[in-house]
Amino acid sequence: MTGFEITGASAADMEMIRGWADEEGWNPGDSDPFAFAVADPGGFLVGRLDGEPVASISAVRYGAGFGFIGLYIARPAFRGRGYGIRLWRAGMERLDGRLVGLDGVVEQQDNYRKSGFRSAWNNIRVEGVPRGGEAADDGGDIEIVDAATLSFDLLAAYDRRFFPAPRDAFLSAWTGLPGRTALAAVRDGRVEGLGVIRPCSAAHRIGPLYAATPAVAAALLRRLARHAPGGLVSVDVPDANPEATALLKGLGLVPTFETARMYTGPVPDVALAELFGVTTLELG
Repeated sequence: MTGFEITGASAADMEMIRGWADEEGWNPGDSDPFAFAVADPGGFLVGRLDGEPVASISAVRYGAGFGFIGLYIARPAFRGRGYGIRLWRAGMERLDGRLVGLDGVVEQQDNYRKSGFRSAWNNIRVEGVPRGGEAADDGGDIEIVDAATLSFDLLAAYDRRFFPAPRDAFLSAWTGLPGRTALAAVRDGRVEGLGVIRPCSAAHRIGPLYAATPAVAAALLRRLARHAPGGLVSVDVPDANPEATALLKGLGLVPTFETARMYTGPVPDVALAELFGVTTLELG
């Protein structure tokens, strides 16, 4: 592979990769690269052929023992020539010794199994305008507030129930970037839900969507949808939570895309019964 090299991604590369992901139909958030970069600055790799970027991957380290693979893309004209697998090996080497997760598109899942990954559940992307609107019940005696009004330590501790490692820097950026809206559901001083909506090329995406009950999830979803043009949103829903699947279907959102959450080892113990939408398919 004369002329092929692997380098870290620059800020310009991060925006380029976001564009590639958009071309793949993954509908990344407009400002996702800024949050991604703070998660693990060295975790984004680009494969270059004679200086031209031809492939990408993220291999992000979280804490001491977890990692996540994403943004694994080879440009169409360069597929089948070994560049992607070279980059894959570099990404996995960066995460050597860790439990590794990813969200795999259907056509790549067999290849991931050959690399030692096993399916934990499917994430079903659903899209639409939630039924109910402003007149709908807001989930009983909960209060929905701007997440920025709460202690960040409180939000970070709540996020840890749904993710296997600390990710404070990422979470701070993810919830606070301009153009995004982060809402929390609070009951008697306790956080019982969190949702973030971000602008994308197509439907605004909601993630994460955490909630103690389906009613809280519905209240957050409807409130967040008010910040999307025409109320059109999409959510990546784990089918391991049947209440989430039933709720989103009942609200009129329809399936458009599917991935499998896969791990190289034991499935992390997270609060799946309260996970109604994953944060991001790219970084977990």
